[in-house]
Formats: sequence, structure tokens, C-alpha cells
Amino acid sequence: MSVLRTLPATVLALALALAQVLVLVLVLVLGLLLAQPACATVIYRWVDESGRTHVSDVVPEKYRKSATRIDSAGSDVSAVQAREARELAAREKALADAPGKRAQRQQSAQPASAASAATSPKRPAQGVTDTTDCSTWRRLYQESEECFGPYRTVGGGVKQEAFERCNVIPSPELKCGPIRE
Repeated sequence: MSVLRTLPATVLALALALAQVLVLVLVLVLGLLLAQPACATVIYRWVDESGRTHVSDVVPEKYRKSATRIDSAGSDVSAVQAREARELAAREKALADAPGKRAQRQQSAQPASAASAATSPKRPAQGVTDTTDCSTWRRLYQESEECFGPYRTVGGGVKQEAFERCNVIPSPELKCGPIRE
């Protein structure tokens, strides 16, 4: 008889515990569903008086009438894209963390003339003087240009490290005239 009296209390306790778990799961699911739209930021695009296009979630007061809402749903990252990005970042971090590999990568990325310049003294090894003959001056000028070549930027400038490896030789054209072929 004592088993029958305790059975309903055990069943009742079990049912109450199950109901609490269900309520907790329901609250978590609702919380996630309600939090989803809160994470999506509304983004606007507008053009200022100087013609620059701006994209932001905050629009200055004077541009609110001309701002257009941008659909940012297309910018969501899929699970596959996120995984690929993490893998790529891990590979790049591993390459960046390996100190010996960094120097090896930099040396292999440089053209052959730049790689040899890194291990040798400045090129050309000699400069020009008032007594330098034209053929020697032209040869030294050509060697200097070849040394500076890998360090030239797209805009026409020269990277600072070039001056640590290359000697500047002025053009021989003023003294020797243009090259005749």
C-alpha cells in the first residue's frame, strides 16, 4: 500500500520537472527568435553634397529624406563560407607565425635581383667620379637601375629599403650624351 501512496507523488514530481524543462526550452526558443531581428542592422545609403556615397546604420539628419534602405540579407554569411574563412585565417596565421617561413616567403616573393641584393653589399659596388669613362658610367647606371627596379612602386616611387641595397648613379646622358645603337 505504501508503494501506491508514493507513486502519484513521484509521477507528479516527474511531470512538474518535465513541465519546467519544456517551459525553459520554450523561453530559449522564443528568445532566439526574438533576438534574430535585433541582430540584423538596418543599413542606409546616401550621397552627400560633395558627391561622396556613404553607407551606414546611422544617417545624419540632413540626409534622412534622401537616404535609401539597403537590404543587408544578401550580406549574410553561410555556414560553409564561415568555415572556409576560418580555415583560410588559420592557414594564414600558421604561415605568419612561422618565423623562418616568413623570411623564406619574402625572399621567394622578391625578384632574383632583389633577393641577391639582400645578401650582397650595395649595388653597384663603385660610384662615378669626374674621371669615370662613359662606357663604365653607363654600365654602373644600368646596374643601379636594375638594382632599384624591384623596389619601384606602381605610382613611380621607390621603396625606402632600396636605398639600403642600391647606390644611386646619376644618368650619364649629361656628360656622355644619349646612347647610340
